[in-house]
Amino acid sequence: METRRFEITEIFGSHVFNYKTMKERMPKDTYTALMETIEKGVPLSPAIADVVANAMKDWAIEKGATHYTHWFQPLTGKTAEKHDSFISPNRDGGVIMEFSGKQLIRGEPDASSFPSGGLRATFEARGYTAWDCTSPAFLKEDSSGNVTLCIPTAFCSYKGEALDTKTPLLRSMKAVETQALRLLQVLGNTTTTNVVSEVGVEQEYFLIEKSFFLKRIDLVLTGRTLFGNLGPKGQELSDQYSGAIKDRVSAFMRDLDMELWKMGIASKTKHNEVAPAQYELAPVFTSINIAADHNQLIMETMQKVALRHGLVCLLHEKPFKGVNGSGKHNNWGLSTNDGINLLDPGNTPHDNEQFLLFLCALIRAVDLYADLLRASTANPGNEHRLGAHEAPPAIISVFLGDELTDILHKIAKGEKAEKKEIKYLTIGVDTLPPLPRDNTDRNRTSPFTFSCNKFEFRMVPSSASISEPMAVLNTIVAHTLEEIIIRLKKTNNLNKEASAIIKEIIINHGRIIFNGNNYSDEWKKEALDRGLKNITSTVEALKAYVSKESMELFNTYKVLTWEELHSRYEVYLDLYAKQINIEAKTCITMIKREYIPCIIHYINDLSRYIRNLKMISGNTMVPEHILNTISGLLESVYSDCNKLEKNRKEASDLENVINCAEAYSENVCPVMESIREYIDALEEIVPKNLWPVPSYSDMMFHI
Repeated sequence: METRRFEITEIFGSHVFNYKTMKERMPKDTYTALMETIEKGVPLSPAIADVVANAMKDWAIEKGATHYTHWFQPLTGKTAEKHDSFISPNRDGGVIMEFSGKQLIRGEPDASSFPSGGLRATFEARGYTAWDCTSPAFLKEDSSGNVTLCIPTAFCSYKGEALDTKTPLLRSMKAVETQALRLLQVLGNTTTTNVVSEVGVEQEYFLIEKSFFLKRIDLVLTGRTLFGNLGPKGQELSDQYSGAIKDRVSAFMRDLDMELWKMGIASKTKHNEVAPAQYELAPVFTSINIAADHNQLIMETMQKVALRHGLVCLLHEKPFKGVNGSGKHNNWGLSTNDGINLLDPGNTPHDNEQFLLFLCALIRAVDLYADLLRASTANPGNEHRLGAHEAPPAIISVFLGDELTDILHKIAKGEKAEKKEIKYLTIGVDTLPPLPRDNTDRNRTSPFTFSCNKFEFRMVPSSASISEPMAVLNTIVAHTLEEIIIRLKKTNNLNKEASAIIKEIIINHGRIIFNGNNYSDEWKKEALDRGLKNITSTVEALKAYVSKESMELFNTYKVLTWEELHSRYEVYLDLYAKQINIEAKTCITMIKREYIPCIIHYINDLSRYIRNLKMISGNTMVPEHILNTISGLLESVYSDCNKLEKNRKEASDLENVINCAEAYSENVCPVMESIREYIDALEEIVPKNLWPVPSYSDMMFHI
């Protein structure tokens, strides 16, 4: 065991050009200059960049790398890379290995095939990648042993517009840091120089047999099952959650950890999730920019490692109907360079003015920009997950717990909030130690929940980048912090004004606080009475990006320009339409080529059986009833399939992206769901040996 622990400490970060490696391989003045750039934004000179690039190249080559790539994150939600070798021909007919500062700092990928939402014409191909030195370079190694140096970069157009998810995230981090520092200074803090927005991302996913996956064209092409009957068992016994991990899954998780640890990703927690064949991985907290990069690598590595074990990793938000889908739980917080957690209530939260102001800034931000937060989590997969009686619903609300809610309500009423004694859990077993109880429980049904010293945003889609929702959260908090700062700077009585601000925020925005069961029908009614929206449609949710309020917000804090916002709106609508179009075409293909032939085959078998039974004067009532049921369902399938083809064609012919997306949402998706009901009903009747695809029971319980 001692040897194994030693090996883990040796491999962790071995594929990362981290601060330790930089310090060992670069001259002291170069390292100091680079750290000035990373920590303070001081421009990096070309001469220094050359030294950094050379050190990075030598390190990578020693590790087996032959190529480098500027690793970036376009608006597809995935990552992109173009590989260039280090070789450069010399006059002797041989090659030397070169990598300059210019090559490190800037790349020029072809931008014409990436989504831009009208920011540039298709024939305008030039795009730029810019080195993000705040996220360390790393090595990726594939199963064949190829090693590539990956340089995290931002991606922009020829005119400088952001074509990626990283650039707005970096801008938002600066915005929230600036305002947080300003508020701390107003409150008398003169020592803090940096505020970092941090996140810990819990990533949910499914694992199934590769052989089953390949027999399901819907999984292969869309990431989810367009058809499938839940079968006799789902998650109702709650015996999967945090249960013993099966050996085969444990072997996958061990290999996954090793790969992630090499890249410096501190994979910490792993466990079975609620649904059968569903699991979760959670790394240690880090800055949002690095966490976003790491999460992209986590998803990619999960899928690669799964294949080595004869498995397939499903990251879709709702791969199986009838059981819980997958999301990312983003645990967001603000920390200072001198060790202060700005969302830590401490032992006396009622007297903690700094904590209460930051807490109220969050409450106000979420209430004012609930639509924008919902838009940041909108994609076709999440449309099936949110509001599907699982965490979380599509209604944005904030959970604080009874103690904090009571403190805020008393402040709002002008009453004195008093310190509560630390409570201990009474378990009733003498040999067990007393357990101090946290000031809040954990509400797993809430989309935005306070947990000890952070907020957990549970609406983020499992397959998506965290960059966009985190950029939105940073920006809306920056806005509300600045409004608090403006008021505090005008007053001569800081404490009195701070109390007034807290009181007003609770009175005016307390409607967003809800500590109950977010799944209940009663909450939907109550939310409506409070004026809170329940936006279940992706197309409807995305409209928040181009509202007047959103454009003013993002423009004010220089996170996204008007043009960049509109481009994202169009890109996400277009991606939605294309995804639903693929699902509809896949649905039609499966019906015509798999389900209808299978059902007709069984109808023929039944018909022959009935004829034979009549010849021997048997009772044919039961088989004739089955035949009539199947025939009726088949007719419904065929009729709706024709309707689906017509509606899909009409939607695809629309040139306006908004009209197109709306047509898919309103006219195509409902027909697909209708067909699904008929096919799933037929699956319960048709013999398993005739059914053309693996069942839910096959996929979720055979691993």
